[in-house]
Amino acid sequence: MLRAYGVLASILDDAVSDRRILANPARGIILPRKVRRERRYLTHDEVAALASAAGDHGPLIFLLAYCGLRWGEAVGLRVRDLDLLRRRLTVNQSVVEVGSRLVLGTPKTHERRSVPIPAFVVDELARQCEGKGRDEQVFPGARGQYLRRCKTSEGWFGIAIREAGIEPGLRPHDLRHTAASLAVSAGANVKAVQRMLGHASASMTLDVYADLFDDDLDAVGAALHMAASARQQAQQASVQSSAQTASARI
Repeated sequence: MLRAYGVLASILDDAVSDRRILANPARGIILPRKVRRERRYLTHDEVAALASAAGDHGPLIFLLAYCGLRWGEAVGLRVRDLDLLRRRLTVNQSVVEVGSRLVLGTPKTHERRSVPIPAFVVDELARQCEGKGRDEQVFPGARGQYLRRCKTSEGWFGIAIREAGIEPGLRPHDLRHTAASLAVSAGANVKAVQRMLGHASASMTLDVYADLFDDDLDAVGAALHMAASARQQAQQASVQSSAQTASARI
């Protein structure tokens, strides 16, 4: 609803500029606050179970969950975008759904990026690329078309969720969130996660995934406690030393 409102308001702004209407009736309206959907993060075991249940789509699950690509970026990958010897892939393009059509375009940020591939995912992708030419899709859909996102619980993704015993409601995009979570838990710094995900800045990554850095907040609290305790101990030692010196003089 909010997106439709934004489009309508922009159209009416143009109408005002063209002097077709005197004022934009869509401006000044108080809209309901957008509630952000709670992010889902899978564990390593849950990702493995989902990939196993997904069958032939298992390599795609691993790619999304460990490389953090958006769905359109993943299905837009060509064999030539993979450098499996260096364990890197390059995001050059993305598939966007426009109405009922799938259109190939640039990534969301309109910039290429290099993404690291864990060694075990390299093996999965190598098998996926067997017998394919450099210009062929890594994850083709039916009849050589682009693979469409599953939107119902009866698609292959929904069936894999049930068979893996994962709580319903998981979306393919949640695997991107999972990639961020697993990277942070493995000790990756914010800048590395930002580059992997293709965010515009590290501050954006922190804003989106602030909940993943709760342990860092605990570490800050512990470090401050240690510093304050050290100061207090030094102060007590100084008082005791002064008392001993005074006692010796007496």
